[in-house]
Amino acid sequence: MNFEADKNFAIRMDHENPLKGFRDKFHLPQNEQGEPLIYLCGNSLGLQPRQAQTYVQQELDDWAKLGVEGHFQAKNPWMPYHEFLTLPMAEVVGAMPEEVVVMNSLTTNLHLMMVSFYRPTNTKFKILMEYNAFPSDRYAVVSQIKFHGFDPKDALIELYPREGESALRTEDILRKIDEEGDQIALIMIGSINYYTGQAFDLKSITEAGHKKSCVVGFDHAHAAGNLDLGLHDNGADFGVWCSYKYLNSGPGGLSGAFVHARHANNPDLPRFSGWWGHDKETRFKMRPDFVPMAGAEGWQLSNPPILPMATLRASLEIFQHAGIARLRTASLKLTSYLEYLLKQIQSTRIELITPEDPQQRGCQLSIRVKGADKGLFGTIGRKGVIADWREPDVIRIAPVPLYNTFEEQYRFAEILRESL
Repeated sequence: MNFEADKNFAIRMDHENPLKGFRDKFHLPQNEQGEPLIYLCGNSLGLQPRQAQTYVQQELDDWAKLGVEGHFQAKNPWMPYHEFLTLPMAEVVGAMPEEVVVMNSLTTNLHLMMVSFYRPTNTKFKILMEYNAFPSDRYAVVSQIKFHGFDPKDALIELYPREGESALRTEDILRKIDEEGDQIALIMIGSINYYTGQAFDLKSITEAGHKKSCVVGFDHAHAAGNLDLGLHDNGADFGVWCSYKYLNSGPGGLSGAFVHARHANNPDLPRFSGWWGHDKETRFKMRPDFVPMAGAEGWQLSNPPILPMATLRASLEIFQHAGIARLRTASLKLTSYLEYLLKQIQSTRIELITPEDPQQRGCQLSIRVKGADKGLFGTIGRKGVIADWREPDVIRIAPVPLYNTFEEQYRFAEILRESL
């Protein structure tokens, strides 16, 4: 598509946008004059759905009126409440409903998955991940390596880009798997790198890993609700993600977990067990022996927190109406327009480090600031832009198609130009 660096063009694109009505379903941060700020930080914390307060209030009202009976008599009974989220979450990530569960926090779920899927031996014990993974992922991986009695210096393989480049090349990842796969027990990569915004080829990585008998898992924290992930078809063994970024569940919102259907009833998989993962038909018989539910639900530990689930339910209903495929199509256009505008600035002080290929990114664009000048970030903030700074030198911008507009991208580019 041919873009124009013109405000009227941006307004016209917004008018023609088939998803334009979804913006009204969110609360927009405002300045002191009551005008919406330019919120481009959905990759860090998504905006609040307007229905979230109503959904939470419903559960508070039922708790007040019913007490413990709310587990069965609430308008949305609490006993099966997590099941209300299963189908819409499965649709978002491209999985079968039995492959998905909402529970816990992201790093907790990552640890639970590695308990089951990182089973090192004396000869096949290494973990492969990208060099600048989100710190919590690296902490979790290193701690699991140490827990099994190995030295991270020997057991952790980190993928580095070529000299002078910011993104990893798919062929380099596949070559590393081929070269060292006989010693790799687990491939654990963020499907979108939090810093560069690079999206990885999940299917190719999974196939290469399985060819070498490696278990393959991904952290989809920056991809769930952003990409059309197709988790079942891409075939990885497991995946985890948070829900407070693109999935708009609120600060510290619950996590999702994916376990591929081929592992649904594998009795040889060890796991850390809790009573909510027990067969629900006999759960309340309080038997001493654990009988896991089939599929991802069998990894649950404790009864679910209803109030955080209520906010996530409000958001997932929006995703069901919008459809992840339509959102991805809109995202490609919106992000490409922002990329076009940034390239028009032609400043030597900034450079884009996110891949230009739209298939290798979501809606995030990472702007490297020469000299790590955080003053530029402060300036655009004072002019009404809510973005995200990541050390040492990157401003992360995420035009989210559910609530961001083309006109906002035009205004942001103008503010950035002026600030430079």
